[in-house]
Amino acid sequence: MGLKDRIAKEAGTRVVPNVASGYVRTVLDSAIDGVGPLRSVAETAGAKLAAHGGDVEKAVAALVRSHTSLAGLQGFVTNLGGIALAPVSVPANVVGVTIVQCHLVASIAHLRGYDIEDPRVRNAVLAVMLGEDTVADMIKKRTLPSSPMALATSPMHDPVLDDRIAKEVTGELVGRTIGRRALMLAGKKIPLLGGAVGATADGFGTWQVGRYAQDELKDRRLRR
Repeated sequence: MGLKDRIAKEAGTRVVPNVASGYVRTVLDSAIDGVGPLRSVAETAGAKLAAHGGDVEKAVAALVRSHTSLAGLQGFVTNLGGIALAPVSVPANVVGVTIVQCHLVASIAHLRGYDIEDPRVRNAVLAVMLGEDTVADMIKKRTLPSSPMALATSPMHDPVLDDRIAKEVTGELVGRTIGRRALMLAGKKIPLLGGAVGATADGFGTWQVGRYAQDELKDRRLRR
């Protein structure tokens, strides 16, 4: 992670104190159970699977597409306001994209044969949201013991990891949002720039998370 990314991450955690690391766990639970326009993970994954004739990989690809669009939409809406609305819109944006990405990764895990009620799998879901580069950096620094796949299939659950991973996810998402705000302020005279930046960043970020989940969470049904 570069210096600019670390600064944004640390600054974001300070300036948005109401997006607490413990709240990420609550958001994850809500995303899995279903919230707003999102049905529960089991329902969503089941519907996609049925719509694609029982083909798991086609259902997974469809989930990535639909959630990328949904993340872009919420990114557009929550980034329309100016800096005066930042205390409200930044937390809303962080929570919004977290819900969509949690729901996406958990849905992929469910289709691939993981028990999403298992705390090890839930840690893996959050680890995927950090992104491949951040995960690799954390493993190198030994702040994360192993890859999301290894976390999900670990013989034992390590409760110490719960808070650590939640804090990292919070810092990453808030930092990215703060970084977008700086870009928006640079071009604040251009109408709808904030919405466009938010839509593009959240949509692309969610697509990346989906692709990482596809690559990382191998199909466990083959082992049954």
